[in-house]
Amino acid sequence: MPTAFPEDSVGLVTPQVEHFAEPLALACGRSLGNYQLVYETYGELNAARSNAVLICHALSGHHHAAGYHNSDERKPGWWDSCIGPGKALDTNRFFVVSLNNLGGCNGSTGPSSINAVTGKPYGADFPVLTVEDWVHSQALLADRLGIAQWAAVVGGSLGGMQAMQWAISYPDRIRHCLTIASAPKLSAQNIAFNEVARQAILSDPEFHGGHFQEHSVIPKRGLMLARMVGHITYLSDDAMGEKFGRGLKSEKLNYDFHSVEFQVESYLRYQGEEFSGRFDANTYLLMTKALDYFDPAAAHDGDLAKTLAGVKADFCVISFTTDWRFSPARSREIVDALMAARKNVCYLEVDAPQGHDAFLMPIPRYLQAFSGYMNRISL
Repeated sequence: MPTAFPEDSVGLVTPQVEHFAEPLALACGRSLGNYQLVYETYGELNAARSNAVLICHALSGHHHAAGYHNSDERKPGWWDSCIGPGKALDTNRFFVVSLNNLGGCNGSTGPSSINAVTGKPYGADFPVLTVEDWVHSQALLADRLGIAQWAAVVGGSLGGMQAMQWAISYPDRIRHCLTIASAPKLSAQNIAFNEVARQAILSDPEFHGGHFQEHSVIPKRGLMLARMVGHITYLSDDAMGEKFGRGLKSEKLNYDFHSVEFQVESYLRYQGEEFSGRFDANTYLLMTKALDYFDPAAAHDGDLAKTLAGVKADFCVISFTTDWRFSPARSREIVDALMAARKNVCYLEVDAPQGHDAFLMPIPRYLQAFSGYMNRISL
């Protein structure tokens, strides 16, 4: 547990909260008023307010992307390998903003928050959200912070979709878009994985139609299964084979259906157990639906190049060879559309065995390219 922080760490950080009373109109036809967004910042905003970078998180992410909340925190923020002095998102140059999306369960208003109208948790009554809704709320946060234009919007996976939507929705407010391990829309297979995860939650007897908080329970079994299914897709076959193989927990098989016999079984159960204790089931449903709904090209009859015709940002697209959840082919779709639209784009396919989760890991080639691109951004 760190008592003295590494030299390239942003050190101690304190989450901040911004409250919004003006109703936010949502794609589903509803609006949300009196909500809050929790966020963290790293580095300093320069006098010209030209060095701000927005970090958009993935499905189970949150605002705590770098540094430590206290000296006893065992692990730093989820993207600490990329944020800090001298790192890819160099806090000596950039003012980095990382938030928890609306609908989240880490401080921003979401299903577990109290509905002022009823005095009870929103639960299943919380409105369905889209990536576009998140981007609009993020733009309002930028207004509050006095940031008229982002030097860059950066995200991996679902975060990469948000970065792309920023370039589409607010072309004058973003100079660079970095979309990492992402896709222009989900494949049928990805939607299917999300539906299996949702059904695991929805069919849990403790779900109570989404109002489980009123019953002082959580749909733990459903959340565990959802996380186990999801986690399998985040890793590659090679990564799982190298980490676990067919290793056993003990020297012999038990020949029953209830024992945890293989190392990989133990790992998945641990991941499910840990996740069910910190993540809200309704938020999981919301996040996976936002993934499913993302398809900006639908407004242009599926023509992604036409969709991107109005963007002004330069793009950096990064994929990973063993990512089968968001394969390199999906990143190349974005690159091809940008080229067809005559936009500036650079593309890197990183040879990495870790699968989809590679975007979270300190892979030297990845960090070198990430840093190289960010260092070329003029402020």
